[in-house]
Amino acid sequence: MSGQVHYRVEDRVAVLTIDNPPVNALSRPVRKALVDGVGRALADEVDAIVIMASGRTFPAGADIAEFGKPPEDPWLPEVCATVESSPKPVVAAIHGNALGGGLELALACHYRLASEEARVGLPEVTLGIVPGAGGTQRAPRLAGAAFALDLMIHGRSISADEAAEAGLLDGVVEGDLEGAALAFAESLEEEDLGPRPTCEATAGFADPSGYMAAVATRRKDLAASPLEAPKRVIDCVEAALLMPFDVGMAYERAAFDDLVSSGQSAALRHMFFAERRAPRFPGLEDVAPYKIGRVGVVGGGTMGTGIALALLNGGFEVRLLERDEGALEDAVARVVDGMEAGVRRGRLSAADRDRRLDRFSGALGYDDLSDCELAIEAVDEDIATKKAVFSTLDRVLAPGAIIATTTSYIDVDLLAAGTKRPANVIGLHFFSPAHVMRLIEIVVGAETAPDVVASALSLAKSLGKIPIRAEVSHGFVANRMLLAYRKAADELLEDGASVAEVDAAMRAFGFPLGPFQAADLAGLDISWEWRRRLAPTRDPGDRYVAIGDLLCEAGRYGQKNGRGYYLYRQGSRVGAEDPEVTRLIALERKRKNIAPRRFGPDEIARRCLLAMVNEGARLLEEGVAQRPSDIDVAMVHGFAFPRWIGGPMQWADREGLLMIREDLKKLVDEDPALWRPADLLSDLIKNGKTFDSLNR
Repeated sequence: MSGQVHYRVEDRVAVLTIDNPPVNALSRPVRKALVDGVGRALADEVDAIVIMASGRTFPAGADIAEFGKPPEDPWLPEVCATVESSPKPVVAAIHGNALGGGLELALACHYRLASEEARVGLPEVTLGIVPGAGGTQRAPRLAGAAFALDLMIHGRSISADEAAEAGLLDGVVEGDLEGAALAFAESLEEEDLGPRPTCEATAGFADPSGYMAAVATRRKDLAASPLEAPKRVIDCVEAALLMPFDVGMAYERAAFDDLVSSGQSAALRHMFFAERRAPRFPGLEDVAPYKIGRVGVVGGGTMGTGIALALLNGGFEVRLLERDEGALEDAVARVVDGMEAGVRRGRLSAADRDRRLDRFSGALGYDDLSDCELAIEAVDEDIATKKAVFSTLDRVLAPGAIIATTTSYIDVDLLAAGTKRPANVIGLHFFSPAHVMRLIEIVVGAETAPDVVASALSLAKSLGKIPIRAEVSHGFVANRMLLAYRKAADELLEDGASVAEVDAAMRAFGFPLGPFQAADLAGLDISWEWRRRLAPTRDPGDRYVAIGDLLCEAGRYGQKNGRGYYLYRQGSRVGAEDPEVTRLIALERKRKNIAPRRFGPDEIARRCLLAMVNEGARLLEEGVAQRPSDIDVAMVHGFAFPRWIGGPMQWADREGLLMIREDLKKLVDEDPALWRPADLLSDLIKNGKTFDSLNR
């Protein structure tokens, strides 16, 4: 047997303990050792078998690195079949997370016990596949179609209590799981209870018409979804009732094989690894972060209160500073309302709300922040205002405290230069709403110390955020990508496409909102103010689309006042095309002597994607972004780029970089600043590499 599965016998019970840290993934050596272990137990004088795991968790899934490769014997379905066909009863003892293949292994056991903190799930759809080792066949046999479908379609994990109530588990153990599992296994012999193969279970089939009704309902609900895997899950669960077990297993495996080689699965697996790669910042291997307990937040607007909520949820003591009593009262009320919303939605207990609010206080003077280890400014995006805040914080905070800015565009080094602690200045670019959005850009200044960067990473982890590293640049990573996307959309608008056509094309591609819908939602006046500030530095030779400016000059600021690119009647959030906007755009085209032409939806989407890819390549050339997958993370989590496509850089690899470069060359004359291909594209093409090769 492999050292990744330990074998011992205790009181006529064989115990197989999986030991493959950190998450006991079911890699080939583990699978082989499990089969060998079961065989050894069958040959030994034992009455039952217990399968458990060491460390912090039961197997939390298969080895994802093996996906897309030829299966190596024994593959997981064979392991599960070996366990299920054992003539001696097999008990799974689950702690931590039994997810994916881990739960499939447990379902193949004859009995299942779990510790009270354990969670189980079949999240394969998040990787664009279906469970491939019997999950779609065994789970509905135990728990019925409705429960099994919701578990798999949503890819969620559930508590041990919920799993036991549904019939997936036989018991939940308080305290000593191993002792309870051994005692349970011993009792099986005493009570003359032998193997109980899940493939023979019928409890979930007790109501065939209800079973099929659940299948039909979920199929109807997902009819318009672009995702392939959830629909195949439904097909497999239907097959569990209609086909013999072995035929259903073959049906499930065929669905798995189809999906694992699909573009969607490749993209979703790319995102899985990208999110885990993003927090790996260079040069921090032996750097210890600061201990941060108290955090001051300067500014109680939408961003500041969102950050305060995120910090409270992350376990920090928070002091929120505002300029006067009225503003502070409003800010505190927003934080309290945010907590109350969590209670109403069942995400937070009243006791947890009270404990978090006990760590929250308001402040009217900077001196109230003097003992904070970290202060985060969240004031207006104005450099003079932010410099004043930084200067005051520099004066009142202890020498080792960190000062962070939430700026979206301002040069972090300029803010740091106005302090006596530039090494302790960093950018923390949250995305609104800050307590909901998972992306955070950690902007590292020229003088930011490594332990300050490590502290920002530690903070992001405590807040449940996905961090990416960005160097100082106007817009950093995410907003530079957004600006390129918006510039391509603006030029399409000026050249003949309508607002609705551009938005519809990008929704069809997979964005929940088109660029102009998203702009209306965010507020057109915010970006307008920035364009006005940057106007003196703009290259007069660059193409500039002024349609957004003209809308703001006409008092159209988006949803906030009912008029933007669209017209919002009586407070509606769904915009209607407005002839006034059409007329304004036509006048601007006439002023610039542009003869409008038609654009099809595919051309609209491709132009927007080309602009993103080209800007991403420039970010990599300049060293602003660490790696291409960080850019994909930024677009997926910052601006709702469709996850199942994997981000713009992953999309470019699938399209082919040579074709991307040639398409960009065709557009150069329209706007060289936007369309001239980045040198990195030619370098990668010349060396036969892809963007993904830069991730490794």
